[in-house]
Amino acid sequence: MKLSKAQYDEIAQFLGHVQPTRQSLRKLKERFPSQSQSTLLSIFSQEYQKQIKRTHAKHHTAEAIKTYYQRYLNGVMKNAAAPVLLELANEVDFAPSLMARIVLERFLQEQEGTIPSKTLINSMLRDSSQIPDGVLANQVYQCTVNDCCYGPLVDCIKHAIGHEHEVLLREMLLEKNLSFLAEEQLRAKGYDKTPDFILEVPVAVEGHIIHWIESKASFGDECSHQAYLHDQFWSYWNRFGPGLVIYWYGFIEELDCHRERGILLKDCFPTDIVTLRHSMAQH
Repeated sequence: MKLSKAQYDEIAQFLGHVQPTRQSLRKLKERFPSQSQSTLLSIFSQEYQKQIKRTHAKHHTAEAIKTYYQRYLNGVMKNAAAPVLLELANEVDFAPSLMARIVLERFLQEQEGTIPSKTLINSMLRDSSQIPDGVLANQVYQCTVNDCCYGPLVDCIKHAIGHEHEVLLREMLLEKNLSFLAEEQLRAKGYDKTPDFILEVPVAVEGHIIHWIESKASFGDECSHQAYLHDQFWSYWNRFGPGLVIYWYGFIEELDCHRERGILLKDCFPTDIVTLRHSMAQH
């Protein structure tokens, strides 16, 4: 699903005025009924992450951390079963699993007298039963299961969706009898930055030659697309020639402006693939 910049801006503006909750997602679907749910969910997640990045520093000052930890202690002292951390995160407009991380780090620091390793924190966030304090373990668990944009649960879902779309793309390539090298084969050959699939025989899509295909199980907004161009797509273009990026959940159509230079954007698998063998057989 392609959106114009104006359509996208309207959605982003709407999201700027609502809390990042499942209720807001329902409101978003009601407000923009013609857009696909998966596209809206992807935009919702990206916009929220931008907001969190903008405000990240203010939640990590020594003063903020001290306040949050004290409020957590006071809250559980009053009622250990209440969702103290989750409500605190919502009150200060911060991601619940990031709030859980702040308080967990502080708790372990107080316990051990040293700053805990990231590995230990990540492991405890993934499996809160490892947390040596039952009340905090429950509070952290409530945060991770109620966070729809951050945390180990969301990371797991995103990874699974990304993998699912790569599998889908692989099946489509096989169905079209296109021979390709997948990312893992290219890594084995010693390439570091590689697209998901390199076509052993280039094809033409909408009059453009394609040497590689990259699958993105997300919406292509300006921010993420510019980062991908810089970190991935131009590197692929330099090494392997022109290619195709599929944003399965759509993209801002104005971003598809590098076709002549050799980067094509689509929101689905192209139906009009012309293979070299195909065109040679016609002559």
